[in-house]
Amino acid sequence: MIGPVRTPLLLPLASLTGLRRVTGVLAEEAEPELAARQSPERALADLDAKRANGEIGDAEADALEAQLIEQLLSMYGLSGGT
Repeated sequence: MIGPVRTPLLLPLASLTGLRRVTGVLAEEAEPELAARQSPERALADLDAKRANGEIGDAEADALEAQLIEQLLSMYGLSGGT
């Protein structure tokens, strides 16, 4: 008896439940994409492109490259330097 009464009352909430699920799936899919865009590997590739196009000088590029490599090494639990 509760099922037939409960269903019409909860029907307006079905769209919100569906929207919440879709939002959750989109967030799960967006996280790896965002992480890839912010990765040191991508930043190194962008740095190389800027250096090749003359948008950045060699000295500045070398300093940025050293920082990015240090980030990569620390991500994998390795240490840079000598």
